[in-house]
Amino acid sequence: MRAPLGPPGPLSPGRRLLRGLLGRRRRVLATVLAALAAACAVIGLRPDGGASVTVLAAARDLPGGVLTAADVKPVALRPGTAPDGALRPGAPVAGRVLAGPVRRGEPLTDVRLLGPDLLAARTPGTVATPVRVSDPESARLLSPGNLVNVLAAPSDWDGSAPARTVAEDVPVLALPPGGSDRGALVVLATTPGQAAELASAQAGGRLSITISSAR
Repeated sequence: MRAPLGPPGPLSPGRRLLRGLLGRRRRVLATVLAALAAACAVIGLRPDGGASVTVLAAARDLPGGVLTAADVKPVALRPGTAPDGALRPGAPVAGRVLAGPVRRGEPLTDVRLLGPDLLAARTPGTVATPVRVSDPESARLLSPGNLVNVLAAPSDWDGSAPARTVAEDVPVLALPPGGSDRGALVVLATTPGQAAELASAQAGGRLSITISSAR
């Protein structure tokens, strides 16, 4: 029969030193692991590990027309998701004319506003050509980017002869607000030659449009 073990004897100085070093290393390792876990959690909560980009967006559904400061608001987007030409906070927007309707929350870009930037993404040599369509109701069916055919008929047209096509598959750039019994204004992206044809046709008659399918 084995004799019961007595209480352990006192540790030697060397063993006490070793135990102290191991304890400190465990505490340091635990601290480092906790810091790494916290850092990973923070990175995981960020959209993509980078800073957001702030742009101006429509504060509500906008029909087009003259903008006020209350029509826009800053929104934060993830890096790489902001559209090219997006307006940044501080950009002068009050008094600028919106080319067409935009939805609430949609970022505003330079080509959405009437002015030189309206042709920024177009083929060199393209001109912005305003035409007055005789039927304002038909103009309300349009949106910027639609392709239209423009037809001309004499002012005293009685239907005895077909209207002639003046321009085909021209993109709509902008739809300025307003309209009257004189028609509605539509801004088209045309060549200089088409612009001259449209001006001549408009001076001597009435213009109408048909919406063309994209090719």
